[in-house]
Amino acid sequence: MEKTIDESKQGQSLVLKQNQKNTKKLFIESYGCAMNFSDSEIVASILNDQGYNTTDKLEDADLVLVNTCSIRDKAEQTVRKRLEKYNAVKRKNSKMKVGVLGCMAERLKSKFLEEEKIVDLVVGPDAYKDLPNLLAEVEDGHDAINVVLSKDETYGDISPVRLNSNGVTAFVSITRGCDNMCTFCVVPFTRGRERSRDPQSIIEEVNDLWQKGYKEITLLGQNVDSYLWYGGGLKKDFVKATDIQKATAIDFSKLLQLCAEAQPKMRIRFSTSNPQDMSLDVIRTMAKYNNICNHIHLPVQSGSNRILKAMNRLHTREEYFTLIDNIKSIIPDCAISQDMISGFPTETEEDHKDTLSLMEYVKYNFGYMFTYSERPGTLAERKLEDDVPEATKSKRLSEIIELQLKHSELRTREHLGRTVEVLVERESKKSKDQWSGRTEKNLVAVFPKEHYNVGDFVNVKVTNCTKATLIGEAVGIAK
Repeated sequence: MEKTIDESKQGQSLVLKQNQKNTKKLFIESYGCAMNFSDSEIVASILNDQGYNTTDKLEDADLVLVNTCSIRDKAEQTVRKRLEKYNAVKRKNSKMKVGVLGCMAERLKSKFLEEEKIVDLVVGPDAYKDLPNLLAEVEDGHDAINVVLSKDETYGDISPVRLNSNGVTAFVSITRGCDNMCTFCVVPFTRGRERSRDPQSIIEEVNDLWQKGYKEITLLGQNVDSYLWYGGGLKKDFVKATDIQKATAIDFSKLLQLCAEAQPKMRIRFSTSNPQDMSLDVIRTMAKYNNICNHIHLPVQSGSNRILKAMNRLHTREEYFTLIDNIKSIIPDCAISQDMISGFPTETEEDHKDTLSLMEYVKYNFGYMFTYSERPGTLAERKLEDDVPEATKSKRLSEIIELQLKHSELRTREHLGRTVEVLVERESKKSKDQWSGRTEKNLVAVFPKEHYNVGDFVNVKVTNCTKATLIGEAVGIAK
């Protein structure tokens, strides 16, 4: 439960179907949020057109790229260790080129290229289309860099290559950047201002995925609830839009509706939401369409009003409770998950108790929990002293995790005796005789394979469970 996304998926190298005409090999690894994994699919697509097939063997690569995360110091240290490994291999293969993509690229551009000289190219999240030009610079013996943040780049015209895919689930990116200046977060500085992707290109991608056999998509954004299409441009400039643009604008609830209606048999998820931006319209749209999964990832970060204000979260504890109450009222069986930070600057024991009491009120299905990690360039780093001792942070985190595990078990056990719909994704890690898949609430479920296949929606009678996994028996294909 305490694992962050970068820890649970770290070092995932990605391999796509090979183009027989391509002669060069690309090794690409992704760290961090789901958006980084989605971006790697865009990068692989761009480079596929430049003659690169992907490989899962580092030693065979002509080009090695790491898509990086700056959300916590631990993620950055992991990437640095990988760069050491890449360069050790590079010393034996002088033709190999090494590059850094993503959030660390933007933040540490000068260090990587000029001071430490450990990479050949540095490419920010909005500059992936410039990769062919940058690679040409590298081939000419020059270091190459582009970390310019864009006001309009959404990669909506790039058809992502689905990498290391199970052929069942896929990410669909709908926004880029973030305007919510949370004081602990580096994303607005590494990914830029918020802009949304043309809804037509989103629907086309969803339809294409269905035609290729995919059964579930996750709409992705740093803050999906802020999705707003009015013909292009930054969200902050919507106030300057014409009356016609405002009248015909598409917000997130409308986009959800369009996706649900475009492919009524496809499961739809979304992540990540922000409490201050989630509207009742979104919740009502979820309730209206059966193929929109009843699960909301709703990061709160702290249960203390004082800490929430210091974080610039722009909502109070009480407003968060009201949102939770509205969700439960409109979608009584909705699963809710969280992100929580322990030991934010100035956090007292009383603030920590407020977090625990908030968790008791909501009783989340699961969560991602971590100690505060000061990130260079953020407002918290500039204005607040990281004054909570590491031992105190760890102690409080342990209490948060312990309570979450208790609630996770409670929520999981609620399914005993029920029949749930499971989308089969892969073979169980623990038994080759069982399938593993997820319910609409994002709970993992395992059951005997019998005659079912990957990609099937199967009704499963839950007979047992662990704290995080349902165990059951198939009772037939879901309608």
